[in-house]
Amino acid sequence: MDGPAASGKGSLARRMAQKLGYAHLDTGLIYRAVGVKLIEAGGDLARAPEIAAALAPEDLARADLRSAEAGSAASRVAVIPEVRAALLDWQRRFAHRPPYGAAGAVLDGRDIGTVVCPEAPAKIFVVADPMVRAERRWRELRETDPSADLKTILEDLLLRDARDSARAAAPLKQADDALLLDTTNLTIDEAVAQALSFAAPRLSGGPEASDPVV
Repeated sequence: MDGPAASGKGSLARRMAQKLGYAHLDTGLIYRAVGVKLIEAGGDLARAPEIAAALAPEDLARADLRSAEAGSAASRVAVIPEVRAALLDWQRRFAHRPPYGAAGAVLDGRDIGTVVCPEAPAKIFVVADPMVRAERRWRELRETDPSADLKTILEDLLLRDARDSARAAAPLKQADDALLLDTTNLTIDEAVAQALSFAAPRLSGGPEASDPVV
């Protein structure tokens, strides 16, 4: 499941995983986890590939991965080719051998359907109107930061979209066989229903497309 920031892909992926009984991976957290563990190990960037290779699913449950410090650390390790290679392998192992005995996996990110798991039986590219996305992010941020500014958030999202789409390595783009799901005017339940209707027939052992969505 791919898409730009605040498109709703994270919430949708979590709900899909719950409905299907699959493991869920927010791939945006893995670089943060490596960054935080690197800080704890002393901050030597030369150790980042080693830490990335030893990452465990439990490392993604840390409460401090959403902090500004974790984000800053993630940006430092994400530019290291050996770290990116290790985490690409890590994501693929998660997808093909899901943890905790799960029957399958739902991964959300920006290059899952095109780079990480191009062979995935069901791919969904989630989008939403930029202003709607900015408002979603603003409502989320103002719970902890009352000074969050909607205009600034919108500008940041548009810049990030342009950067992610134009980058040479693993750009943000819709896979040819992915469902384009626009969540602008959808509730989370409506988005889940549409996603399941598309995915269920493509997943062996998944729920039938006619199953009710709660």
